[in-house]
Amino acid sequence: MENSPFIAWIHNISLNQQKYMKSRINAMNLGHDVRYIMFIYDNPNCSQEDLVNMFGQSKGNVAKVLKKLEDDKLIKRQTNPENRRKYMLNTTEKGSEIVPKIRQISLDWETEVGIDESDEELRQRLKEIAIKGMELIE
Repeated sequence: MENSPFIAWIHNISLNQQKYMKSRINAMNLGHDVRYIMFIYDNPNCSQEDLVNMFGQSKGNVAKVLKKLEDDKLIKRQTNPENRRKYMLNTTEKGSEIVPKIRQISLDWETEVGIDESDEELRQRLKEIAIKGMELIE
């Protein structure tokens, strides 16, 4: 395993964090869809296309997740006044109330795996790499 590609380790970190989150969030009757709630909460008035780009999911998969979150009254869609064919996404009051709980679970995971304030430079560098990767496939 020591000779595994760097990207395999990144993928492993992501999968294990998702599994940890899911095991803790199941008590809240939510699955890994919480990442969408978090993104929408952190990026008010974002679009479905923003979610497709961020999570690398198909438009159809994202649409299904958004429908479920909307049915569960965790998010709301509003027509974008600048482009009536698109929607602006926002969390509802119910969706916003669960965000601090989800953040705490995520922070607990980071603490357990040894991520702390000293890793801020690494976080920033990984964000830069992710952004460049998204730009490459646009």
